[in-house]
Amino acid sequence: MSNVNLFLQRPADIAGQSPLHHAGLHELAGKGSKSAGVTLREKKLRGHLVIRGDARDAAFSGGIHKAVGLELPVALTLVADGDTSLQWLGPDEWLLIVPGGTEFDVERKLREALDGQLFSVVNVSGGQTLLQLSGPKVREMLMKSTSYDVHPSNFPVGKAVGTVFAKSQLVIRHVGEDTWELVIRRSFADYFWLWLQDACAEYGLAVEA
Repeated sequence: MSNVNLFLQRPADIAGQSPLHHAGLHELAGKGSKSAGVTLREKKLRGHLVIRGDARDAAFSGGIHKAVGLELPVALTLVADGDTSLQWLGPDEWLLIVPGGTEFDVERKLREALDGQLFSVVNVSGGQTLLQLSGPKVREMLMKSTSYDVHPSNFPVGKAVGTVFAKSQLVIRHVGEDTWELVIRRSFADYFWLWLQDACAEYGLAVEA
């Protein structure tokens, strides 16, 4: 492995706080309407790693597969295996999300598998979080929150895009028929939480722990 200093950002003996810790989502869990059109869950404290390299290089793509067991996804898509997902961000950039607490070991595996190649792995776990939105009204809520076309013909399951949302920016991921995910920056977490409460008011919003 090349000479790189790896930093364990969140040691197991130190309790981390998610970007929406102050919102008290755990206290709201189960208190919403049983017939809510949108259910929100923060997939908090996951490991977020940004990987850069040449997708045309078989050694690079092979190294990624060796380290995380996933093939590099093509433009505007993501692949997943359980709680681990790999998303295309650009021609030479991908976002890897892994279970919380495993990001340090995953980064080490990536660096070992890609040793000797031109690549970059950056741990951005502390700078963003993942929100899961599920229910029959999620698509309608998205339609009034983003200018991107979320019609089924244009945004099928497995697609993921970075786009404008509520006059800001985030990543929208369609991971199931009625299930979507939003990758949001920590500095905008409170803003998006307030926006979602307002945008979901007509459909009913429930929070899941």
